[in-house]
Amino acid sequence: MAGHNILGAAGEYAAMQYLTLKGYRIRDTNWRYHHLELDIVAENDDYIVFVEVKTRSSVHFANPEDAVDYRKMKHLINAAEAYMAINNIDKDFRFDILAIAVIGNRYHFNHIEDAFMPPVL
Repeated sequence: MAGHNILGAAGEYAAMQYLTLKGYRIRDTNWRYHHLELDIVAENDDYIVFVEVKTRSSVHFANPEDAVDYRKMKHLINAAEAYMAINNIDKDFRFDILAIAVIGNRYHFNHIEDAFMPPVL
């Protein structure tokens, strides 16, 4: 497994632990629908939370959350719509970004709740 894949997998595992400690229930991880993927689908009393995890070993060039661009948001929205329909869920939802910087052997979390909203059509 390539180094970036190992870092990404470790980041997603750390993200699940972080979210669980914050009181979220993990519904799914790495959920796929055709070419779309959701890193973590979590839930609290109020929301289904679609969490995009971005892990970096350095923040010298950019913050991890900066990797979530318009194209990525569009894919996440499409995947979330499919997830809600397939699982017949009628609950409010939101999109979070969990940016993780790994400095040495320490994880630094930046949990951005309600990071973006799907467009209203």
